[in-house]
Amino acid sequence: MSIDLRSGDWLDDNRANWDERVPVHLGPGSMYDQQPLREGRSVLDPIASAMLARRFPDGVEGLRMLHLQCHFGSDTLSLANLGANVVGLDFSRPAVDEARRMATELGLGEDRARFVEANVYEAREALPEPGSFDAVFTTWGTIGWLPDVAEWARIIAWFLKPGGSLVFADGHPTAFVFDGDGAADGMPSFTYPYGNLEPDIVEDSSDYADPDARLENERTWEWMHPMDEIHGALRAAGLAIEDFREHYHVPWQIYPRMVDAGDGMYGWPDRPWLPLSYSIEAVKTGPGAS
Repeated sequence: MSIDLRSGDWLDDNRANWDERVPVHLGPGSMYDQQPLREGRSVLDPIASAMLARRFPDGVEGLRMLHLQCHFGSDTLSLANLGANVVGLDFSRPAVDEARRMATELGLGEDRARFVEANVYEAREALPEPGSFDAVFTTWGTIGWLPDVAEWARIIAWFLKPGGSLVFADGHPTAFVFDGDGAADGMPSFTYPYGNLEPDIVEDSSDYADPDARLENERTWEWMHPMDEIHGALRAAGLAIEDFREHYHVPWQIYPRMVDAGDGMYGWPDRPWLPLSYSIEAVKTGPGAS
């Protein structure tokens, strides 16, 4: 299936779904808690926090960071609270509107936290600042919505300064072959092929952040990106992978039987059957892709 990266049903359906999620995620039943941001603290999960500590042992104070697919900016504003100067980019207008509102509430000017509305594949045009960021940060629920990770990696390289870092974490593709909703015992069962090159067009009205929510815009287009594809895309874009880790926890209840592991993380109920997430830290080694 040929996919236009800048328009089409895939983009319209996914955007409508994420537009509708914004008020759900801001509602009382959601897993998102904005209060730590109001107190000047961070809501970053332990995996993201550990990556930042490894990449930037002296902290992120004064660093210029780009947060791709930032949703309504909770992690973006966490980075700002930690001292970084951050630009967040997301394709959902309601999400960007909320991120800007929250930045204003926190008293953060655009020099500290700026938000741009754009499809990630149009990021170069929306934010024409090549080679100007010390780090690109992108975590959780990102590339599974994107048809082309090679172009995604080239965009990251285009924005990074030479020597700049990518800080990336997401659900593990081995975890995404399962669906946990249909099994009688709530344990995940095989549903999606790991090597599928075509999108999975999913009709699902549920929301990961609020178990009681039901979405009207329930159709989404999702892509499986095997680990070798992700690594190859980053290397081809001029990014040297310096740290790769697999984890048995994720910061949302990925399947119904996953149990609370503390610090906002969820894991297997009995033993670590398969990794649920992974993290990559990479460095731009050359001029980057155009």
